Amino acid sequence: MKLTEKEIEIVELLEKNARLPMDTIAKMVSLSISEVEQIIKKLEEAKVIVQYATIVDWRKVDGHEGVTAMIDVKVTPKRGVGFDEVAERIYRFPEVKSVYLMSGAYDLSVVIEGRSMSEIAHFVSEKLSTLDSVISTTTHFILKKYKHDGTVFEQGDQDRRIVVAP
Repeated sequence: MKLTEKEIEIVELLEKNARLPMDTIAKMVSLSISEVEQIIKKLEEAKVIVQYATIVDWRKVDGHEGVTAMIDVKVTPKRGVGFDEVAERIYRFPEVKSVYLMSGAYDLSVVIEGRSMSEIAHFVSEKLSTLDSVISTTTHFILKKYKHDGTVFEQGDQDRRIVVAP
């Protein structure tokens, strides 16, 4: 879908802050509020704007820290469907937050969230590794988020510092 300059401006503004009021967006792109509303509705219907999301720093909520892992997955693609079929089987698990087709040493990058490392280990050993097309997995646990989807997390928290011994 080819977008106009104004449509691209609106998408970029919403990508940075989906809570911008319509009148503010209208002023920023020099359009009327109704024109902005029509453009946004059109972009939502065309699935250019897929979803509005909130980024939460769960470290600040007691008892909700959780664990995030990135898993490198090597798979055997299936004739006629390539990687799509196995990717779909993986992204249907509720623990899975993202699945990406990658170039390089592995085929898929899978991001999952769980309450503990053992919960993630159970997912990898009982659900992911047992899929027919999966050849191997390598799990990387995220220790600390510094920046996520363009948003920098606070760095002033001295008690949450990760120190690596020499």
